[in-house]
This record gives sequence, C-alpha cells and structure tokens, in this order.
Amino acid sequence: MEFTAMLRPMLEGAAVTLQMFFITLLLSLPLGLIVALARLSNYKPLSLIVEVYIWLMRGTPLMLQLLFVYYALPLIPYIGVKLPDFPAAVVAFVFNYAAYFAEIFRAGIQSIERGQYEAGKALGMTYGQTMKRIIIPQMIKRVLPPVSNETITLVKDTSLIYVLAMNDLLRTARTIVQRDFDMTPFVVAAVFYLAMTLVLTWIFNKLEQRYAAYDE
Repeated sequence: MEFTAMLRPMLEGAAVTLQMFFITLLLSLPLGLIVALARLSNYKPLSLIVEVYIWLMRGTPLMLQLLFVYYALPLIPYIGVKLPDFPAAVVAFVFNYAAYFAEIFRAGIQSIERGQYEAGKALGMTYGQTMKRIIIPQMIKRVLPPVSNETITLVKDTSLIYVLAMNDLLRTARTIVQRDFDMTPFVVAAVFYLAMTLVLTWIFNKLEQRYAAYDE
C-alpha cells in the first residue's frame, strides 16, 4: 500500500484522537476545579458525595468506565440513556479526568498558606473573591507539573476508545497493519503520539517559566 494512500485514513483517525483529547481537556479542567472546591466544602454531605465520586473514578479502570457508559448505562431502569459512541467516550473521559484533576487542584489549594485567606478577609473580600483573586492564581502555578503529566497521559489514554469500535489513530493503524502486513502505520502512529507529547511538554514548560517569572 502506498504511503500517501495509507496516510489519509490515519489522518482521519488522528482527527478523532485530537477531538477526544481537546474536548476532554476543555471540559474536565473546569469540572475538576468545581469538584475540588466541592471536595473542600464545609457542607459535609456534598464533600462526602464528591469524595465517593473521586474514589470510584480513580479506583476503577477507564476502559471499564467506557464500557459501562456505552453498554450498561442504557440498561439502568428509568434513567438509562443510550449514547452514540463518541458522546459516550467523552462522558467517560471527562468524568474520569475531572476526578484526577480535582485531586490535583485540591492539593494545590490546600498548599496555600492560611495567611493568604486572612489577607483577603482583611481586604474586605468574600470567600469567592479570595479564591478567584488570590488562591486560585497561586494554585495554578503550583499544579502545573502534575497537570502536565496528567495531560500527557490523556494523549495516550485516547487510544482506549478502540473498545467502542471508534476509528481513532491507533485502531486505524492496527487495521491497516492486519490488512497489509506492513508495520509502517505503527511507526506513523508512534510519531504522532510523540509529536503531541513534545508539543504539550513545550507548552507546559513555557507556562511554568511564565509563572516562575512572577517570583523573581
């Protein structure tokens, strides 16, 4: 099979992979922050519910969650919902990664000294204003390295959507290899994943340098 003919379906698979990555990141980051704030809430029932959610998401494999949303969710009496493959994958990925980001954000928020809260209160700020203007900006700087690691993991985890028979990059590559007995598609897929992680590493390094400049 000619390289150009092989490349077209792989680019289509790469587009699916990129869509899953960017949609998951766009939705899970703000959701993770909301979950982290709920986890730190003084309202115990809310904090407990969020703690159980995080435990479930982090304690079970993402592949199992994908299969549950796609195959088991429609079977739940009265509330069962049948989602197409792509939305089902998005739901599973977003809820899974929001839990991981929530724990990262929670640790970042709790690492901020109590004096920062008192300073905000002394300036007449509400709790929400203190979080928005003082705590969260400092938290972002501290959580960049673990968020970077989790984001790079997300790039690789997108390959799990093959279990829903979605034609992402890896499934497309495997299909071509099995059909043509040519290992080139695996090499192309590896280059794609490596390129994405390289770009993400560069972006997060720039962000860390930018935030580090404020300490100087």
